[in-house]
Amino acid sequence: MLKQTEGSHAVAEAVALCRPEVICAYPISPQTHIVEALGQMVKSGELTPCEFINVESEFAAMSVAIGSSAAGARTYTATASQGLLFMAEAVYNASGLGLPIVMTVANRAIGAPINIWNDHSDSLSQRDSGWMQLFAETNQEAVDLHIQAFRLAEELSMPIMVCMDGFILTHAFERIDIPEPAQVDVYLPAFEPRQMLDPAEPVSIGAMVGPEAFMEVRYLAHAKQMQALELIPQYAGEFKQVFGRDSGGLVRPYRIEDADTVIIAMGSVLGTIKDVVDEMRAEGHKIGVLGIISYRPFPLQAVRAALANCKRFLVLEKSLAVGMGGILATDVRMAVTGSGLKGFTAIAGLGGRPIPKASLHPLFCRAEQEDLPPVTFVDLDEAAVNKQLERERLNRRSGPIAENILHDKGVISAKFG
Repeated sequence: MLKQTEGSHAVAEAVALCRPEVICAYPISPQTHIVEALGQMVKSGELTPCEFINVESEFAAMSVAIGSSAAGARTYTATASQGLLFMAEAVYNASGLGLPIVMTVANRAIGAPINIWNDHSDSLSQRDSGWMQLFAETNQEAVDLHIQAFRLAEELSMPIMVCMDGFILTHAFERIDIPEPAQVDVYLPAFEPRQMLDPAEPVSIGAMVGPEAFMEVRYLAHAKQMQALELIPQYAGEFKQVFGRDSGGLVRPYRIEDADTVIIAMGSVLGTIKDVVDEMRAEGHKIGVLGIISYRPFPLQAVRAALANCKRFLVLEKSLAVGMGGILATDVRMAVTGSGLKGFTAIAGLGGRPIPKASLHPLFCRAEQEDLPPVTFVDLDEAAVNKQLERERLNRRSGPIAENILHDKGVISAKFG
């Protein structure tokens, strides 16, 4: 059913169609509208049987999700940014216990300094937690990926994050095809837990595991993600058969068949990148795009195959490994080890900074010419950075960096302190 709706509300409707039995979440922007909408559905009786549990923190939300999933309930939660960090201990517990929890991460920057706008630093900080991570380019894809996520998580008995760009997607109103309940029921089977607590057969979960078994337990989590590399495209294909549209999968190529240069990215920025590539194609440039949907497990072979015929690539990412550079770029480079491809990294959009076409066009041209340093910071105000570095050189007590930068930019009228 086509309807004009907010991305968050569309995701809430998709989650409701998956018939979760327990929803637990603590509000934090920009995911709040999702769980608010689900709470209203539970209260009105539209979503039943389902228990919506109000908790006192994000750590509590994941702890409740662990308990409900271990008891055999289809379980959902959502979070963002500092909330994801607050629940980090329990995030690792959920994957270590092999619990099929589905969680929306409305991607948002991590402070300090505090920032509520979009980048990918939150979910990427948990890339080694054992959770699968799927990234949506559009709100339609966010809707579709949630439905696929429940099936994938429950087949493997492993948790999964569906990542959608905060505000850019969550708060955007657009026309979205909300699936019919009958379609979802055909695609998503009733939940049959691979493990569940039973009072008649009491067992311990999360018990102490020593050196004699810990490696094997961790390896099995890895092995399940390797299985997911086969199941993700399979489930995407079956999704197309039921719903009539391509959605999901491991990667999504765009105009790469004869491309010499390929731009690689995740999330909503792919739309802007494709617009620039279309313009450059019209000018005669041989350039294409590769969108990464499955970040964990990372599709090494699919990426390598997609880049087999190009000469170079540029990874544009909305995250930063401080002291290193790119996060996504590191995985891409591993995928093409030994291929001889020239690769570059561009860091953009941190803290919600716009990524306009006017900035991407010259960046992509420089990539074509291989005229870029290994790591480029798109639209970085180098004058402001150099002024702060000079301030620190001249005065040991130079004050807080963030406030100094804001003062230099005229955002605040006077220095603190």
